[in-house]
Amino acid sequence: MTSEPQILVGVTGASGVGYARRLIEVLGDRADVIVTRDAQAVIEVEAGLSLKEFAAGARTIYRGDDLAAGPASGSHPFRALVVVPCSGTTLAKIATGIADNLVTRAAAVAMKERRTLVLVTRETPLGAVTLENMLKLARLGVVILPASPGFYGKPSRIDDLIDFVVARILDHLGVEHALGPRWSGPPDV
Repeated sequence: MTSEPQILVGVTGASGVGYARRLIEVLGDRADVIVTRDAQAVIEVEAGLSLKEFAAGARTIYRGDDLAAGPASGSHPFRALVVVPCSGTTLAKIATGIADNLVTRAAAVAMKERRTLVLVTRETPLGAVTLENMLKLARLGVVILPASPGFYGKPSRIDDLIDFVVARILDHLGVEHALGPRWSGPPDV
């Protein structure tokens, strides 16, 4: 078990749990995972996995309704929170200070303690209210990282597209990785 502050991975009920699963896989025991009730249903549908299988390798798994868990407190030593995928409802709750589950409470803690908070949004299209919430949070220092993979690396598998987004998350966490090519300019012609 590692003694350094953990990276929390909050998984909500939006589509795109493959991003969370890959992030947990790469972080291994540096990750503590919070899974909401709605996320559990999406995990079953999209990944066909049990919660234990989904979060294999993580140090701790927290239930999303456990507001007495460590990450609900500013004294809990987590370094960063990544909410992936981040539903529009979760984004709205964080933007308005509603901390009614462990993911939204940990987000409130991250903001008040000035810890890294990355929201990997998955809603599309984006309405005006969602855009305003994103702008409000970005102005507060929250990283808004839509799950929008790039194609310059010539992806050939869905996993390549997932790795592109996870690589951007890891960059914002300061975690070294080799999950795919970085842009180095157009090829010589």
